Amino acid sequence: MRTLDIASTIGPDLVALRRELHQVPELGLELPLTQRLVLDALVGLDLEVTLGKGLSSVVAVLRGRGGDRTGVDRPVVLLRGDMDALPVTEDLDLEHVSRHPGLMHACGHDLHVAGLVGAARILHDLRDELEGDVVFMFQPGEEGPGGAEPMIAEGLLDAAGRRVDAAYALHVFSSEHPLGQWFGRPGPLMAAADEVKVRVVGEGGHGSQPFRAKDPIPVACEIVVALQTLVTRQFDVFDPVVITVGKFVGGTKDNIIPDDAVFEATVRSLSPEARKAVSGKITLLAEQLAAAHGLTAEVEHLPGYPVTVNDEDEYAFAKDTIVDLFGADRYTHQRDPEMGAEDFSFVGELVPSAYVNLSACPVADHASAPDNHSPRADFDDSVVPDGAALLAELALRRTAQLSRRATTA
Repeated sequence: MRTLDIASTIGPDLVALRRELHQVPELGLELPLTQRLVLDALVGLDLEVTLGKGLSSVVAVLRGRGGDRTGVDRPVVLLRGDMDALPVTEDLDLEHVSRHPGLMHACGHDLHVAGLVGAARILHDLRDELEGDVVFMFQPGEEGPGGAEPMIAEGLLDAAGRRVDAAYALHVFSSEHPLGQWFGRPGPLMAAADEVKVRVVGEGGHGSQPFRAKDPIPVACEIVVALQTLVTRQFDVFDPVVITVGKFVGGTKDNIIPDDAVFEATVRSLSPEARKAVSGKITLLAEQLAAAHGLTAEVEHLPGYPVTVNDEDEYAFAKDTIVDLFGADRYTHQRDPEMGAEDFSFVGELVPSAYVNLSACPVADHASAPDNHSPRADFDDSVVPDGAALLAELALRRTAQLSRRATTA
């Protein structure tokens, strides 16, 4: 496979880039240092580069020279790599440890960026064989507030002059699977992640005379507990919902009943139907439980990322490509979805997409290795060339398939 050969040759450069990126983690939508490193790594490639207006994104289009299709008939494939880091203080003894206090590439996005740069370099070398065009999506803000949606609004999916036909992304993991193992599943892969804020409003007073006040704290606590009953009794266990209250604020002193108590929760779901239903049920439960105690509840829902769904055909194609490139022993079927979320889901809502995972766990005891987002999450960057090769191979094969399909139609 020429993609593997080229990936092996440029592997040391990609690993060096990954380690440079690891030292300068940045948060959110504004990643000037990361953007500059990406642009420097793409110098010399025949790409049409567009920078984001409202965020530090990079969109690069490579025009293939192969095939007979021209103009609007040429296939277009999108490859994505997210660039942002996390507000985590790194606890690893590495030569390339983060130089930015309190910030860390604890989710492997530095490997994603290096892999996508590698895919661009491989496909540039093979552009005479590439029977379509490729859009490279270097995205900030995946960890929040979300970079995919504003990139789409700025024209990402039509960057090549016509709508993308298919999109692919990969993610590395620091644990769970042996080094170099690919895994994933068709259909729902990751959950929708929404936020809910509940303010229970009562009347403050003295802690010694609660009957003269309307205490919001026990009512808010009752709502928190009732949310778990709501999940287990009103939602199908095979279409799961997860509600976790991560913040609870109420009061200023032990003998003062406050006017209000506030809590915030993350709400995870795996289907549009459950996602819609849980929002209304939370509001109803909070308002009526508060009313039962003579208080009121104000409920605010903040929509987040939708469900990440792997298109059945695109995932089967990606899986077959993995097995062909790396062997069947390096692929594992992921039985269940995970309740984490991913804003590549916005791309998947508009374009048939596949999202696959790759273990970069550096230790043999992968089951107990620190997970992504841990200050001790470590990633073996030897997998970067494999990620680059897969992304490039997906683009080569899919554009060829789409080109042949258009010819025989």
